[in-house]
Amino acid sequence: MSYILHCTKKLIDRIKAPLAPLDSAPTSTCLLGTWYATALFWKPQLALFVHEETLLPVLMPLAPASSLTERFPAHLAEVLHALNIDARFITTEIAAMGQVQYAKTSSRSVLGIMNQFSYLAEGYREHLETSDLIELSLKLAHVPCSPLYKRETFPDRELHRWIKENWEFSGSTD
Repeated sequence: MSYILHCTKKLIDRIKAPLAPLDSAPTSTCLLGTWYATALFWKPQLALFVHEETLLPVLMPLAPASSLTERFPAHLAEVLHALNIDARFITTEIAAMGQVQYAKTSSRSVLGIMNQFSYLAEGYREHLETSDLIELSLKLAHVPCSPLYKRETFPDRELHRWIKENWEFSGSTD
């Protein structure tokens, strides 16, 4: 059970994680399996995760960097819960995120969105006078993103659409 994390160089330097060999493509066992992440050197320092398909952003504390990927699923669950995602999906997805496979970044489009989110998050933090990372993540999740214009335009809406199309809950609904 694992997910893939494409890290920027500045994040890899902080967490000192081994990257997957270039000749082998890592694979994920969870639905929201491929993420990108970078370090934001604010005070306090943060990590910004962005889901490759939906561009959903998740902000969380960077420290301690050595346990960043172990703590990420819990922060993701908080954001998903705040977006009113089905609790069964959240439970299933978080349970499937037991391990992480690290890789270099490979999508310029996602890196561009991460840069935009970094810039906007800093502005929102100052303008809204908040350091609540869930609030900032939700604010970023409702920013129009050009890669999503032919779909739902906003990461939060794209996430709902994407889950509806890609997830089938096989459990009882009593």
